[in-house]
Amino acid sequence: MKMPRKLTIANLPTNIEHLKRLSSELGNVAIYLKRDDQTGTEVSGNKIRKLEFAIAEAIDNGYDTLITCGAVQSNHARATAAAAAKIGLKCHLILRGSSEDVFEGNYFLDGLFGASIDIVDSEEFKNIDKLLKAKQDELESKGRKGYVLPIGASNGIGGFGYFYAMNEILEQEKTLGIHFDAIVTTVGSAGTFAGLLYANTLVKNDAVVYGINISADREYFAGETKKIIAEMNEYTGENISLSYDEISIIDGYAGRGYGLSTKEEIDFIKYIASLEGVALDPVYTGKAFYGLYNEIKKGNLSNHKNILFIHTGGIFGWKAEQRDIIKNF
Repeated sequence: MKMPRKLTIANLPTNIEHLKRLSSELGNVAIYLKRDDQTGTEVSGNKIRKLEFAIAEAIDNGYDTLITCGAVQSNHARATAAAAAKIGLKCHLILRGSSEDVFEGNYFLDGLFGASIDIVDSEEFKNIDKLLKAKQDELESKGRKGYVLPIGASNGIGGFGYFYAMNEILEQEKTLGIHFDAIVTTVGSAGTFAGLLYANTLVKNDAVVYGINISADREYFAGETKKIIAEMNEYTGENISLSYDEISIIDGYAGRGYGLSTKEEIDFIKYIASLEGVALDPVYTGKAFYGLYNEIKKGNLSNHKNILFIHTGGIFGWKAEQRDIIKNF
């Protein structure tokens, strides 16, 4: 099978930890955590796995600038800015926000890493594809060559980051003497989920790969997953195709919506932090792990004995609104 070239930026392989106290509380299930929040300090989280493939493609095709987008506290935007600085490329970010956003967290780090930043409001951001193309054209008029990455680097080339991660997990199973019969990840733009699912299908691993969406709904992300898998086929020459019924996305845990938290979610994040010494983030892993916890409590995953949850990072994305909920306990 043909595989695209990748760079080596992330600290890999990431560790797998057994959450012993949580597993004991839940009963007849063992919960493990894949620590992809520890892929690096500046580039921490799942995005850098995707960027290792996408940036290699950019370099191989002579691009000198990475152009991407996201919310003002986007982990992907921050990882792209950091990776560009490490590799020696320029970076331009188009972020959804306003002049009232506090210059903190990922937004601050974007600037620290030297990225050029355009802030646009939610209405303008609806036309993000046009904005990205316009920025690419502007750079071209100045003699530069801009490589456009979608939100989350969630496309065919980005999907190989988690194709690679699945193979890493299978090797770690041998070392640990454990077989994970379920692998669970957040679905925020579908690239991580699609990459895991693609590899799991290709190698005929008998684990079920579950995604828990933290925005939109199952139908939307099933469609995005199918699209990314089709794009990955263009690189590999394979013909992986899954029906909607073969795409296991657990809906119902988006809460108030993307980047918005409920007190129950924040309470749960604090509970896990105090129980296991693990910090989840309120945008992605907090919602998804809260969903996993509740699905186990409901008995909906009772056929699984060893469950691996992918911690995709996000520690820099805590905003004042969410911090205040904890402060006011």
